[in-house]
Amino acid sequence: MFVVPVADRAAPSGGDTYDHRMAQHLPARPVSVAGDWPEPDPAARARLGRVLAAVPAGSVVLLDGLVACGVPDVLAPHARRLRLVVLVHLPLADETGLAPRQAAVLDKRERETLRLADRIVVTSPAAADDLRARHDLAAGSVYVVPPGVDSARPAAGTDGVSRLLCVAAVIPRKGQDVLLSALSEVDGLTVDLVGSLTRAPAYVERLRGTAGPGNRIRFTGPRTGPGLDAAYERADLLVLPSRAETYGMVVTEALARGIPVLASDVGGVAGALGHAPGGEVPGLLVPPGDVAELAGALRRWTKQPGLRNRLRTAARTRAGTLEGWPAAAARLGRALP
Repeated sequence: MFVVPVADRAAPSGGDTYDHRMAQHLPARPVSVAGDWPEPDPAARARLGRVLAAVPAGSVVLLDGLVACGVPDVLAPHARRLRLVVLVHLPLADETGLAPRQAAVLDKRERETLRLADRIVVTSPAAADDLRARHDLAAGSVYVVPPGVDSARPAAGTDGVSRLLCVAAVIPRKGQDVLLSALSEVDGLTVDLVGSLTRAPAYVERLRGTAGPGNRIRFTGPRTGPGLDAAYERADLLVLPSRAETYGMVVTEALARGIPVLASDVGGVAGALGHAPGGEVPGLLVPPGDVAELAGALRRWTKQPGLRNRLRTAARTRAGTLEGWPAAAARLGRALP
């Protein structure tokens, strides 16, 4: 069984996409549990308890960490009876906007949950290192299973320079405020902000207020399927200015289309970016939250055609090295007890 939160089909998160695509290739049956995870109400807690109670003793149960990590007391009665595996997409305390006390409580609950688990799965080596250090976990208990990616044709782009794409929910952790501040210092670029506009409405309104007149900055809302494909098709450069990121699935989605990447050097992003077979890096990394560094990288992108050509060539050759979802799911299957 694979226990997952109920996904927003119109605006799925990276974790939702990972769960859904892995479930397509795993024998484990996905079960969606409704609730305001990771801090559910009593009814949602009871629903999860009933789901676990119905599983035969000795069974392996894979749980999305958003569901599992905030409710160790719900999992504890089943920890000896079942073989629990927790998939951590993002440590609970790393979500931006949490009050310090709330973050500390979630961090404590997460630690308790992970110590109940037989195994823990994360999406990058950087995430594994962070989780082991954060919760004092045994090295052998944490398994790394990166996401897969679908193959795609090379994106056409526009003029090869001017259209940027940021695919991420518009929330503080994703750093769109840093990107907009950097764009105000660089001429000739436009950006499509593709992602949910409902998770942090005050943040969205603040960004709209700083975007200024004109159409350099477009808030498109979420896109899936052909709509998302079309956004990638028009992009010359993917920008991911996150403050925290365990992997960054949009990085490999862009590379699969031969689109270079400019991203914050956080978490597993450097690993997702990787290297082309010749050793070239198909993008640029800058410190998170640093407007000056991001603006400087955007200036180099606009003013150095040789740099753009090198990054584009590296992105297209890197595309051929990316692992698909069936292979990624097979890796996840091998990580289960």
